[in-house]
Amino acid sequence: MASSEENSPVGIIESPRLRSLVRDDSISPLHGFPPPLIDLPASIQFRHSTNTFSSIDLEPESAESVTMADPFEVRMRFSSQLQHLNATVVSHQKAAAYAMKYKDMDEDLHSCILEQLERSNMNTRANIMFCIEHIMDMAKKENHLNYITMVQRDIIRIVDAVAPENASGAANVRVVRLVLQCLENKGHIENQVVVQIEEVLKDRETSAHDAGLSSPVQGDQDLGDMPPSQTIPKPGRPSAPGLDKRQIEQRIEEDRERHKRLREDIWAIRDRDAEIDRLWEETSDLGEDDHTMGREEFLAREAAVAQQCPHYTPRDLDDLYGRKGHNGTSGRGHGNGTSH
Repeated sequence: MASSEENSPVGIIESPRLRSLVRDDSISPLHGFPPPLIDLPASIQFRHSTNTFSSIDLEPESAESVTMADPFEVRMRFSSQLQHLNATVVSHQKAAAYAMKYKDMDEDLHSCILEQLERSNMNTRANIMFCIEHIMDMAKKENHLNYITMVQRDIIRIVDAVAPENASGAANVRVVRLVLQCLENKGHIENQVVVQIEEVLKDRETSAHDAGLSSPVQGDQDLGDMPPSQTIPKPGRPSAPGLDKRQIEQRIEEDRERHKRLREDIWAIRDRDAEIDRLWEETSDLGEDDHTMGREEFLAREAAVAQQCPHYTPRDLDDLYGRKGHNGTSGRGHGNGTSH
């Protein structure tokens, strides 16, 4: 048995307890569990004496390794990325790219998002809310709409987790409102759903002003015009419940990072057709009043041109609707037939 252990590709077992477990051929030397169905990569080596990995391959995984990935490991790594999110766009895009890399496990990864929203602190919940926007953007770009469908289905649960109905959750009300507006503008969520959620957020935002926890993520708040009595917290004003000093400082830094990103978005080039689409939606249908106004403007224009040019014969409504022949002289100067 000792010779087989020395020739084992995973190393030499130095623990007497593990030596006793190896006597059963159905048990793997690794922690007494059954042998894995697939072999570990050659770049991963396990030291039994210290129970640590000596090296981990950081090279990009091939398409075959992605399909053979362990669902439990994928969930653990994605949960770890969500727990360590910050206010930078890079961290959000990294987590979104990981979700799209294992999009065949989209339901499991979506459940990870819901679990972390319910377990993490308020700062992490705000970062996850912004990360959801990046995931939906990448999902739409790659035409993988399952993530969008699941977020639309659980949007109420997500909002309740990010901004719960208490004083601590009121700090994320503006975060939720900002993300919902972005999702609505991008077509990920219907306007009717956003309006319904907005009614609920108004009540929770009141608690944010009372507790002094609201984060000004929609823009810089001009405090220079406010009297000192409103810029300095009152002695009896409650502090952030459930947040220690380190989390409060972290939130301040993350809000500052978000403000920088919002200022960068001001210079972003928007869709050129956005304005014409807005005018098209706001313009009413063509009616009889529009025809009447058009006829009046036509006659007024013809009269104004006739006053400026004595050789010009103003046209009437029959000319406008083409009920006269084209050989007439209406609307043209006499003589050489040149228009003025």
